[in-house]
Amino acid sequence: MNIEAETQRIQQFVDRGNYHAAYNIALSGLNECRRNHDQAGIDRFIEIIRGIVDSLAAEFGSQSES
Repeated sequence: MNIEAETQRIQQFVDRGNYHAAYNIALSGLNECRRNHDQAGIDRFIEIIRGIVDSLAAEFGSQSES
């Protein structure tokens, strides 16, 4: 699997606001890495998923006032 190419593909979906597709592709990549016992790939896709969640939170989450 070309993780860098998948990362670019995922980012394109995030840029268009299609978080559902971005998350699904990232999760599929994570699962493929799990099947292949590729711990570095698993860790990378977890980072990508966290980034997607952070983007969702930044766009749609409520900000608490301090």
